[in-house]
Amino acid sequence: MERLATRKEIFVILHDVRSAYNVGSIFRTADAAGVKKIFLTGYTPAPVDKFGKINSHIQKTALGAEKTVEWEKKKDIGKTISESKKGGFLVVAVEQSPKSINYKKFGHKHPLALIFGNEVA
Repeated sequence: MERLATRKEIFVILHDVRSAYNVGSIFRTADAAGVKKIFLTGYTPAPVDKFGKINSHIQKTALGAEKTVEWEKKKDIGKTISESKKGGFLVVAVEQSPKSINYKKFGHKHPLALIFGNEVA
């Protein structure tokens, strides 16, 4: 993220997502939506672990998208957010809350980094 992003780039930051099946599903959705890269932070599982072992649960639900969407495992979400902002991204947390802005009414600009977090909290 050192360079400034191009106008239409979208990144996804997945933080502390427990379910490998959910991660795979997000990879598949990101592929269909044209997401350029997914950052996996916290304890979010990666398609391939640090020992080179393939996560079969992600592979099962991603249906190959884990091979076509660029991804990177990052330890620190704060640093990832900071780097995204420095790279010219608008960073947006996706949340279900009474104070949330409906995505249909959100006038977003590119480049965009969407943060999705833990399924429960």
